Amino acid sequence: MDTFMRNLANEPDEEGFMPAMKVYLLEKNEEEGVRPMVIICPGGGYSCVVENWEGERIAMAYAAAGFHTAVVDYKVAPRDYRQPLRDAAAAVRTCRENAGIWQVDPAKIIICGFSAGGHLAASVSTLWDSAEFFTPEEIGSRICRPDASILCYPVITSGDKAHKDSFVKLIGSDDEGLPEWREMSLEYQVDDQTPPAFLWHTVEDSVVPVENSMYYATALREHHVPFELHIYPRGDHGLSLVTQGLSRTKPMFGRDYGWMKLSIDWINELFGLCQA
Repeated sequence: MDTFMRNLANEPDEEGFMPAMKVYLLEKNEEEGVRPMVIICPGGGYSCVVENWEGERIAMAYAAAGFHTAVVDYKVAPRDYRQPLRDAAAAVRTCRENAGIWQVDPAKIIICGFSAGGHLAASVSTLWDSAEFFTPEEIGSRICRPDASILCYPVITSGDKAHKDSFVKLIGSDDEGLPEWREMSLEYQVDDQTPPAFLWHTVEDSVVPVENSMYYATALREHHVPFELHIYPRGDHGLSLVTQGLSRTKPMFGRDYGWMKLSIDWINELFGLCQA
């Protein structure tokens, strides 16, 4: 496996932070040809990026399934709310621009996010064609649009079921009357150009209520966008692979929730990669 860092901006911001992604490329195999790429956005409530819990371990799981992967280290508070979106979009664009060199299929780029990182992944999926955030050239070429998304206990809504602190950190204000609060409530941003999504959540999530995933799935349904939604009964927020401590093959609960395998099967089916 070839592992390296790739910057996502031309220069660091005023505080010296350089958004970047760690790229994990599987060994080139001319027989197999190009592979899908899974871009991972860890969570952290837009106050940090918990790469150690929702980054590399997720990348390794998808790499084991035969996908190239990347983990994004994006800007968080107190930066402007447009900046993490631009960072995640830059990750999609960079993977597409380097598709030939990296043996990535440019039509099979999946963005995966956890919690606030799920909000970020869904933001790129729904706002990639917004003139507020992207240039006419970016929109016209669709270069920043993911081909699919995997949303893991995602922050979606700014309404009654919101994880308010994520929105306060993202927008920089607790004034819910600001237009940005509704603009970044992503169930309202879904349209027929939103890419297909795989979502999972737990009923017991006390931080980001399960309704967040349900609202997004409902919006996808209304716009005839394919999706798959799994709601599990047990487990609080931030379950990652739902495995016990260092033993990543032992389920956290009595049975294996298996969302990772289900999402891999979903990707293979969505892109016609299943073997007959």
